[in-house]
Amino acid sequence: MSAAGRAAQLGLSHVLLEKTDHLSDTIYKYQKGKHVMATPSQLVLRSDMDFDAGKRENILDTWNSQTEGHGVNVKYMAEVKAIRGTGPAIEGSVHTIVIRKRDGSKEEKHIQRYAPPYEISLTNGETVMAENVIMAIGTQGNPNRMRCEGADLPHVVYQLDDPTEHIDKHVVVVGTGDAGIENARGLAEDAAQGNTVSILNRKTDFATAKDANVKALQADNEAGKLTIRLETETKAIEEGFIVLNTRDGEERIPCDMIIARIGSAPPRMFVEECGIAFTGPDRTAFPELSPVFESTAPGIFVIGALAGYPLIKHCMNQGHDVIEFINGNTDLKPADEPILEAKFADLPGRKSVAEWLEFLRANVRILNGLNPLQMREFMLDSDAKFYRAGDVIFERDAPGSSLFAIADGGVVVEVNPSDPSITVPIDSGSIFGEVGLISGRKRGATIRAAKDTICVEISRLAALKLQSQSEAAKKRIEHISTERQLLQMFRAGLTEDDIADVVETSKIMKVNAGEHIITEGDDGNDIYVIRVGSMIVEKDIGGKPVFLSYLPAGSYVGEMALIAGGKRTATVKAAIRSEVIKIDGDAFAKVLEKHPDLLEQTKADMASRQDINAFIEAKKDSFSGLVDMYSEVAGFLVDQGIGEATDVLLIDEELCVGCDNCEKACADSHEGLSRLDREAGKTYAHLHVPTSCRHCEHPHCMADCPPNAIHRGPDGEVYIDDTCIGCGNCQRNCPYGVIRMDKVPPKKPSLLSWLFFGAGPGPGEPNKKWASANRPEGEEAPKKAIKCDMCAGIKGGPACVRACPTGAAIRVAPDEFLTVARLGEDA
Repeated sequence: MSAAGRAAQLGLSHVLLEKTDHLSDTIYKYQKGKHVMATPSQLVLRSDMDFDAGKRENILDTWNSQTEGHGVNVKYMAEVKAIRGTGPAIEGSVHTIVIRKRDGSKEEKHIQRYAPPYEISLTNGETVMAENVIMAIGTQGNPNRMRCEGADLPHVVYQLDDPTEHIDKHVVVVGTGDAGIENARGLAEDAAQGNTVSILNRKTDFATAKDANVKALQADNEAGKLTIRLETETKAIEEGFIVLNTRDGEERIPCDMIIARIGSAPPRMFVEECGIAFTGPDRTAFPELSPVFESTAPGIFVIGALAGYPLIKHCMNQGHDVIEFINGNTDLKPADEPILEAKFADLPGRKSVAEWLEFLRANVRILNGLNPLQMREFMLDSDAKFYRAGDVIFERDAPGSSLFAIADGGVVVEVNPSDPSITVPIDSGSIFGEVGLISGRKRGATIRAAKDTICVEISRLAALKLQSQSEAAKKRIEHISTERQLLQMFRAGLTEDDIADVVETSKIMKVNAGEHIITEGDDGNDIYVIRVGSMIVEKDIGGKPVFLSYLPAGSYVGEMALIAGGKRTATVKAAIRSEVIKIDGDAFAKVLEKHPDLLEQTKADMASRQDINAFIEAKKDSFSGLVDMYSEVAGFLVDQGIGEATDVLLIDEELCVGCDNCEKACADSHEGLSRLDREAGKTYAHLHVPTSCRHCEHPHCMADCPPNAIHRGPDGEVYIDDTCIGCGNCQRNCPYGVIRMDKVPPKKPSLLSWLFFGAGPGPGEPNKKWASANRPEGEEAPKKAIKCDMCAGIKGGPACVRACPTGAAIRVAPDEFLTVARLGEDA
């Protein structure tokens, strides 16, 4: 529409083909009353058609009137079925289409490209001839479909027309992009409709949604209008119900309607049959385009969402610009040119924006699959940086979750904190910082430039968005992170070349809570590395599952069957939703053959597991009752969050005298606010898990902290710094209820003043009445997030443990505490 408007203004012969009886079908299909955003706000609109943020209906009315006013030639009900060149064959220009069949086989189809003019065939039998074709068909007509049991049931839909039509329904929206968020909010907006609305996000970030939409959704969730379910996916759909895979296991909830807004893909077959090549074989790849939007079929231009640049304002500018290019205005620069010029201003060398974009795309491997339009959008959310040789890019233990890509030069990683001279190089084209991206943890090493270096710093959200839009980028990031995790884990002098086959044949798998990766008695020799989450190991003794050990992220399992042969000797299942790297056993066996040191290391790990198995077999008769009790206690602790903890507070209720010294010591060590609630929490047998932070391996509280105030310290502690703004997102995201929002009370008189003179409220957290009475007049103390920080920086360690007079309070690491071998130690 924007392109046709520009053509009309320039007096060019044109026709706008609309397959329906109205303009702008994508916007037309938005839900009624939808507020349409005009982002990015800093971008100038060039189109001859007006566009500003507002209601869907108002925007369509404006475009309808302006299209008529500008004299745009529109042909309605004109659906295109084919486009073919009618000029001479273009020598050496044959496009190969690879057709993937359902059985996994492939078939090739070869299409000779012909020069313009193009014959455009319509489904009604008419034809239109054109020297140039601008393809702006979007991707919404080809939505991604649900792929689970029951996905074909009639109450599964992929579009919401009018939220007001749905009353007293349990609605589940799948997908947290802009469309999913807007659908969910529309259905929950009017309480009188009585809808119960849930929206599912399989991750904890909202990588593909606009910030304003995310904040509005979270506000609705806080107000109780709807429910956000993080780390949740659909397992099955039933009549009236939906079965969910959550981080803690399966859940079945009522459901009358499912709205799936899980993205869309280009209508690839139609586009390729026009002679247009794509950037890669993946379903989500986009067409190859020149900087002026021309495809590999000369004279056919692609703009908008089909080009990988879906924002409305961008699309309208592209429509304006492509007509200018066709009309000979080769000096025109895109509307976002000044923004990108500023981003490249500090880089060495005199390059245009287009040259810098191509330089970065060509030299950074994770960006190779992007076309020029996608590169422009990507760089609007990223930063190009130049470092002199020796410059520190980031330091060990520094906060940060961004990803860095090296376009030129190289960096070194200081692997030994006590000796900076011991380094590992990372060369041009590769990435670093992926650990922070995956886990949210602090930087694991200091990295500095080995020579003059140009990097792209990619924010966490931009990196997640890149992976969601580019399968090639996602695979490359996974490949590098897998390679580095294996090298770090196995060491033994291995190099990238040594494990190349292992990495190439490995596979990253998502494992739901309770799902087995290894089952006792099965065949198999594959090894599993725990990437995210944790596993528990069980062995069948007398028909009962006995809890053997707990395996946190960074552990591996499965080597016994590979080295010793035979069937699996234990069952390994996910304690919570996890990710594992599945390593092909045969490929790993070849590495073991070539590296005796690695074989000995692996045998030593195997021996410790064999010792536990032997211990259980030897003690199963005399220890049967104790083993049963241990397994039940271990299962209880996993249910209470130890499955993802790195450090947890436990209280032995047989020793606890209820003095509350632990709470008082905690408060007096932290500005008068206690980080634990001794009485709260659950108890099994004599073991009590109070309300205190678990310092999760992958902290949920970090998922959406606007000022990035939550960090992980060098000893694993998760803490909140002074930049906290009190938004409460961390409190809402914590599944264990261990974060509270409160005001810091006034400073109390000293302990001696209380002892000798009765001044102040005494040890521990002061009551609200005292705090209010002693707060300086006119001072308004803001609330902030309060949680355990493991007494980081306080000599002697956790105050709660030091203050316990009976030794009832202990802090433990699950992987050390949860092992059946402790029964032998206790015995």
